[in-house]
Amino acid sequence: MRWTRAAGRGLLVAALIGAGYAGYTATGAESRQNDGRGPMTLVTGGDLTAYLDGVLKGWNRAHPQEKVTLVELPEAADEVRAQMSTSLRSGSDRYDVLNIDVAWNSEFAAAGWISPLNADRFPIKTFLPPVVDTATFDGHLYALPYVTNAGLFYYRKDILDKEGEKPPHTWAELERLAKTLAPKYGLDGYAGQFLPYEGLTVNAAEAVQSQGGSILVDEGKRVTVDSPAARRALEFLADGVREGWIPKEALTYKEEESRKAFQEGRLLFLRNWPYVHALANGADSEVAGKFGVVPLLGTRDHTAGILGGSNLAINANSRHRASANDLLAYLTSDRVQRQVLADGGLPPVRADLYSDPALIRQYPYLPTLREAVLAAKPRPKSPRYDQVNLVIQAVVHDVMAQRETPGSAIARLNRELEAIARP
Repeated sequence: MRWTRAAGRGLLVAALIGAGYAGYTATGAESRQNDGRGPMTLVTGGDLTAYLDGVLKGWNRAHPQEKVTLVELPEAADEVRAQMSTSLRSGSDRYDVLNIDVAWNSEFAAAGWISPLNADRFPIKTFLPPVVDTATFDGHLYALPYVTNAGLFYYRKDILDKEGEKPPHTWAELERLAKTLAPKYGLDGYAGQFLPYEGLTVNAAEAVQSQGGSILVDEGKRVTVDSPAARRALEFLADGVREGWIPKEALTYKEEESRKAFQEGRLLFLRNWPYVHALANGADSEVAGKFGVVPLLGTRDHTAGILGGSNLAINANSRHRASANDLLAYLTSDRVQRQVLADGGLPPVRADLYSDPALIRQYPYLPTLREAVLAAKPRPKSPRYDQVNLVIQAVVHDVMAQRETPGSAIARLNRELEAIARP
């Protein structure tokens, strides 16, 4: 993987923000809100590694009059988005700072639920360029990148070494090894996150992109899914289940179910996020020291990465927005970004941390992850992302469950996404 047009777009966005939007000045009632200080509430999805309390303790000790209360919502991204959007839609000021999935940025910004940010206040130029793109909408910065993510491909290194095989770099190589080696060792071949939820949308977008296709472009205004590339992607996923090298059980997997299947030694190959690395090397893991990791697969001409991670946004109705802006700066500081990596196993957004020799010794996958992030692209952007997400996951799950053919699924996707994209 290498610097791509996605990385270039990130640099351009950063430059435009710095040049054209840094002068944003609130007026009137908005200005009075921006001056507000006081205790805050930060809302997030389930903290799988229980690191956030420790991160926030540092802030709370230094800011006794502006303490942060953490509210954790369920683990499933769809449920988190639903609860956040319900609160924001009602005009509630219960949540001051929201830790939002990068895919929700356009929707929340277009709805007026989150406040635009003054990019001059934050260390944007120190971030990995592509992550800035996930935090913008209509040319403005509406959130601050907090942690990034790009899917990684985990493989049983011990088995491949024993067979004299290298980790696959294309979908065709994956299929061959999953069909031949996995049964030989009593394993299932390959799994990702295939339950119909946000994770399946990501997996599907990665598969389409890896074939050189796309689903939506132009901030969701144009539908591009009706293509041979998208059809090949759905055929690959459907064939995997039909032929058995993607286990049917994987149609019920979210992140944790798929991680456990790999960690318990039941899978040869896994697509998942970087947090799996530390857990799969834990004392209770059946595969500790036996696996490797590479960037996601693609074709010889196309990479597959879709950016994950989360951005920090400020509720437009928060009464303590001055405090909230300071909290965002704190959470993206060098020290806290190191703590997020060390305690949470979550990839930081600061570029220099990926070349820190001490961190690389401790987290040897960092150079691979940097490569993956720099070549990754955002999920399909749309102000109606909730509807887009539901359509993609429903149709792709029907294809993988053999209820619909890839050809008819592409036609259905195109029809339903066109209906969403129309003004």
